[in-house]
Amino acid sequence: MSMLPDATERTHHLRILEAILFAAAEPLPVGELYERMPDGADVGGLLLELQKTYRGRGVELVSPGGFWAFRTAPDLADALQAEKHIERKLSRAAVETLAIIAYHQPVTRAEIENIRGVATSKGTLDMLLDLGWIKPGRRREAPGRPLTWVSTPAFLDHFGLEALTDLPGLDELKSSGLLDRRPAIETLPGEGGDEGTDEDGDGELFAPSSAEDL
Repeated sequence: MSMLPDATERTHHLRILEAILFAAAEPLPVGELYERMPDGADVGGLLLELQKTYRGRGVELVSPGGFWAFRTAPDLADALQAEKHIERKLSRAAVETLAIIAYHQPVTRAEIENIRGVATSKGTLDMLLDLGWIKPGRRREAPGRPLTWVSTPAFLDHFGLEALTDLPGLDELKSSGLLDRRPAIETLPGEGGDEGTDEDGDGELFAPSSAEDL
């Protein structure tokens, strides 16, 4: 049992939690924070207290997908970007596959191919895996027990989303110019359309233009 007074002990726990989150290379789930904190620490309450402390500052505590991490305040993005922008163009196959997984997860490879109307190569899924935007989900309780695919907290974090409910609808994507108007994409989310092109076709959707951090 700790010999520190309650107030001093809570402050000590708050400092430990702050240090763990600051040193983490990626967002951490609450379960891992409980494991790394001293016994009896009020992790949930401490997270909310820490989040309140940092609210409105240059660095804020956020929880994309329920994973906790320090991130720079969104309104300071312009001040943290260099002038040189690096644009990463995703293939049309990767764009469609990522969108299907994001909007329809958990989804099997066969279901992805059914929506796209064309076979999905292993390379497309491997690329999205390498980016850290998708991961294997649970196996479907169906003949052959096919593997499902789901998006990751890194996907939410990269695109500035707190949760999947923040994903834009089709009209928002089209009006912003981030989604082309060809029929193959029209099946997302929940709308019918013509069949897609072959796997190697290039899409018009770009991952958000990134900038080198200062």
